[in-house]
Amino acid sequence: MQSPRRFEELDFRQTALGDLSLRRRIMPSLDNLEVHEIILGDAYLMTSMFTEVEQALSRLGLAAAEQAFPGEAARLDVVVGGLGLGYTARAALEHASVASLIVVDYLQPVIEWHQQGLVPLGAGLVADKRCRFVHGDFFALAVAGREEAAFDPDVPGRRFHAVLLDIDHSPANLLHETNAAFYATEGLRSLAEKLHPGGIFALWSDDPPEAGFMKALGEVFESCESQVVSFYNPLRENESASTVYVARKRSE
Repeated sequence: MQSPRRFEELDFRQTALGDLSLRRRIMPSLDNLEVHEIILGDAYLMTSMFTEVEQALSRLGLAAAEQAFPGEAARLDVVVGGLGLGYTARAALEHASVASLIVVDYLQPVIEWHQQGLVPLGAGLVADKRCRFVHGDFFALAVAGREEAAFDPDVPGRRFHAVLLDIDHSPANLLHETNAAFYATEGLRSLAEKLHPGGIFALWSDDPPEAGFMKALGEVFESCESQVVSFYNPLRENESASTVYVARKRSE
């Protein structure tokens, strides 16, 4: 039986944001661990080597939503901004409280990789009837008007119990400069309009907690907190850390 190649580019596409590549590599130094990577230009969008914080985003965000809506077990409608390799979405679907999940991604190839089974979690997400992929710009949809189609293109004005965002590296380290407006007060206020009263907005960030962003969250949401999530980095042989922000909308 032929051994798998140590490195393979599974797909390559040219996009409006730059060259996009899906890669698979075998790591001999880590007991031949198989790793999938998404590369956009020169930047790593996602690697399956480190997924703890992406999963913590769902765990912390949905724990807050379940607390906010205790009488709506198995009825939570959730949006995930950014599909990546699917770890945030899969962690969300592990919650029995989730009735529906819309995953918004700007890059059509990333959606296709899941639909075609090119990434490990793709088949499972596609098979789950609660899960739906939407090709679109999360940030543009987040500021859509009340009567416009936003995260659900079929239901204008639809509200959700939780929105979990994992796209930019952090509120200050953006994939595109046009995303900056979303992280200011008005952008966050537009997003809050897509949430039910008491709804949850949670965000992954690769940077430490930022006082300026916490201030913006505090101006829009009833409560907000940041939690540092640590994980072991086998390449550096030390602990790394990222941040998950969790904010709750005021009850009406």
